[in-house]
Amino acid sequence: MAEDGTFSYVPHIQVREPVDEGHPTCQLRDVLDRVGDKWSVLVMNLLGSGPKRYSALHHAIDGISQRMLTVTLRSLERDGLVHRAVTPSSPPRVDYMLTPVGETLRAPVHALIYWAHQHRDYIATSRLQYDTAQPAE
Repeated sequence: MAEDGTFSYVPHIQVREPVDEGHPTCQLRDVLDRVGDKWSVLVMNLLGSGPKRYSALHHAIDGISQRMLTVTLRSLERDGLVHRAVTPSSPPRVDYMLTPVGETLRAPVHALIYWAHQHRDYIATSRLQYDTAQPAE
């Protein structure tokens, strides 16, 4: 039971100032979140070799759901990195391609994927060693 003048619960206390969405660091983080997320990197890498249809992207990216691919493509399109081209036909043909700004990310994305490929065994071994050395919880 709470005494007079005390709370019977702990109220929410704001510990830090609200995030300023207009702050340059926040804007930079927002861009890095988009271009650095695993699905965006894989989609952009595939589109680096030329336009692709949705089904080709879906088949090429192991483990991505249709919903996640759709969300990723829409986000990349919204950010101006991917262009969605609809060709009127029956059924309509939809192709995705990098925009000129998206093209500027081809080399960094390819370099990141190459680095990950070259070091995946090292990272897997390091994780295993780390996990083995940690006490059981």
